[in-house]
Amino acid sequence: MKGLGRSFESLIPTELIDEEFDLTAIEDKKESSLKELKISDIIRDEDQPRRDFDQGAIEALAASIKEHGVLQPIVVTKEEGKYKIVAGERRWRASKIAGLTKIPAIIRTLDTQNRLELSIIENAQREDLNAIELATAYAKLKTQFNLSPEDIAAKVGKSESSVQNTLRLLNLPDDVKKTMVKEKLTEGVMRPLVSRDEETIRKVLPKIVKEGWTARKVEHYLAEHKKKSSATAVKRDAYRKEENKLSAKYNAVAHISGRSLTFRCKSDAALKELIQKLGN
Repeated sequence: MKGLGRSFESLIPTELIDEEFDLTAIEDKKESSLKELKISDIIRDEDQPRRDFDQGAIEALAASIKEHGVLQPIVVTKEEGKYKIVAGERRWRASKIAGLTKIPAIIRTLDTQNRLELSIIENAQREDLNAIELATAYAKLKTQFNLSPEDIAAKVGKSESSVQNTLRLLNLPDDVKKTMVKEKLTEGVMRPLVSRDEETIRKVLPKIVKEGWTARKVEHYLAEHKKKSSATAVKRDAYRKEENKLSAKYNAVAHISGRSLTFRCKSDAALKELIQKLGN
């Protein structure tokens, strides 16, 4: 298949789901099969509650599929010689627009689909589950069973906001998620880092591990870090006009930091010219 970028066999249902943390992965492999199906053999689920699709978003996805291929298989069940979509109707629609004749799909029987859903829900209700395993279970319910965070919350006995917050942990870098599991770090202590850049996350994570930081300590550090960054930005902007004037005057890049003024020249000749100007 054009543009897949990796072998067909290596495709996984969603980029958020790491088999290392998927408690039903082994069971799923035994019961499901991953194949390329003819798009003409696939039908939508007429009982699917979602009927309105943003055409602009579908066309944008189609353009992406033309360039990269379908990176996440759809999920289907076989019924009366056809394959009914369980999850991935947007990808199916976009693939047709992109001109594809086949699409990667995970095929399950209806019974298997129901059993897997129950198994995932039962696992998600376990108290010994780490937060990443729990988030992975939620992600699987969301992407392969078309359950909304509200549906998941009702099935596992949690609040919708709790489900959404747990799902956000999957946005952390892969090695950070593994550290979180290995060091048994709680969701509470890691949640403030979810929306932060990687540099900040990697600066804070060793402190959490070595010094046993609490969620409150992490939040306090991030708030102080933000204040310092903002103050630096304000101070930087205050000197921007002066830097531009000096750069134009001396034909060199001027930079003011703290109580220091530096110039960067494009060449040795420019440096000599600057020294001569400053000496006069």
